[in-house]
Amino acid sequence: MRKSMGDFLDLLAAAAKENIEGNYYRHNILGENLQFIGRRSLKDSIIKYRKAAIISEIKFASPSSGILRVDRSVEIIARDMIEAGAVGISILTEPKYFSGSLENLFRARLSVNAPLLMKDIILNKCQIDAAYRLGADAVLLIAALFERGYCDMSIHEMIDYSHRMGLEVLLEVHTAEEFKLALSTEADMIGINNRDLKTLKVDINTTKSILKGFRKSDIGNRPIVSESGIKSPEDIRFLRKYGADAFLVGSAIMTARNVRDFVAHLVSAYEKS
Repeated sequence: MRKSMGDFLDLLAAAAKENIEGNYYRHNILGENLQFIGRRSLKDSIIKYRKAAIISEIKFASPSSGILRVDRSVEIIARDMIEAGAVGISILTEPKYFSGSLENLFRARLSVNAPLLMKDIILNKCQIDAAYRLGADAVLLIAALFERGYCDMSIHEMIDYSHRMGLEVLLEVHTAEEFKLALSTEADMIGINNRDLKTLKVDINTTKSILKGFRKSDIGNRPIVSESGIKSPEDIRFLRKYGADAFLVGSAIMTARNVRDFVAHLVSAYEKS
């Protein structure tokens, strides 16, 4: 049941609803008729990778930290991330709180031949359509938004619709209960957000505490992606020890002086374990 407005997740959902109703996701972007043939599998890229599987995030602002990077050369940043060894790129397209844009997704798609994840506050299938149209390979869905009744489809219907569009799904959770729900879905990957979207507080022990309650046989071959609060190779080794298969890193990369060098530093985390 939808809760009364009061925490940050509610504010994110309200802003997303405004964007949807304002036709933000239906606006024509550069080259709207360009057809992206073939999708790349973020899941397979994670499973096959032998180094630390970093999903490097392009975001220029965050609600907790404000502006992260003034330089907005999306094409250069995307190429630096992939050439440094990232398995894929997450791109914020939410405009109000993360200074994201659909154009950034499109520009990244034209710049790299690597899996792209559209990260947004997805409530409606028109957002999935936009992800498909602009060349994304995967979308992020947030379990708590379905639990609060903000989404136009059930979680199972939204995942199925994404799959019918040829997109993989990273289903994000923050609690053990949400993780158990995620295991009952057809999501391709399960993300554990170390940031509580209600309060914006971060604790990377969230991944540890959730995964300690589940066996690998419960999870199957779906990669577990730890998200938020990851700042160093030490953090990656810690999270790997408790069962994380991949690591979504945003703020630490976007505030680094040299994006390419910092991503390469994270990718090589296992070499010192």
